[in-house]
Amino acid sequence: MRGSILRTAWLSETFLFACGIAPAICSMLTGCAGPAIAQGGQADQCRRASEQEVAALFDRWNASLQTGDPNQVAANYAAHSILLPTVSNVPRLTPADKEDYFQHFLRNRPSGKIDLRFVDIGCDTAVDAGLYTFTYGTTGQVVHARYTFTYRREPGVNGQWLITSHHSSALPETEPQ
Repeated sequence: MRGSILRTAWLSETFLFACGIAPAICSMLTGCAGPAIAQGGQADQCRRASEQEVAALFDRWNASLQTGDPNQVAANYAAHSILLPTVSNVPRLTPADKEDYFQHFLRNRPSGKIDLRFVDIGCDTAVDAGLYTFTYGTTGQVVHARYTFTYRREPGVNGQWLITSHHSSALPETEPQ
């Protein structure tokens, strides 16, 4: 019994020593949340958004649609991101690609409303997926679609949360089953 306690104490002391010398290794081994190292060697704390903050990111994107300005909508996307849009078969990878898509999409004066939301939050990331409805102001047409937004907090952009991927597709059935 005494040998077991001493062995445990030695292992604990060794483990603590390792954590004191190499916190990054400790974090990898234990999964403990320590500071992340940002570019330039500065510590940057992991940030978890709340569900309300994630919902506000959709509201920000939807409000940018209301401006009618494709540049403002595209500004919600990270430089390295993908848009798989509802009414186009072409994946949009660059800011210019996204602006081009929204140039055409915004002509219909779309307004989105979340019908069902599932949020998953990670360290500096969030996923918002579910169902939404778009109503086009020019025609009154209503489109029911499924969506997935993935977000990442961008330290180089003052910690702003930006879209890293956005997939949207019209629902295949006229009425959800």
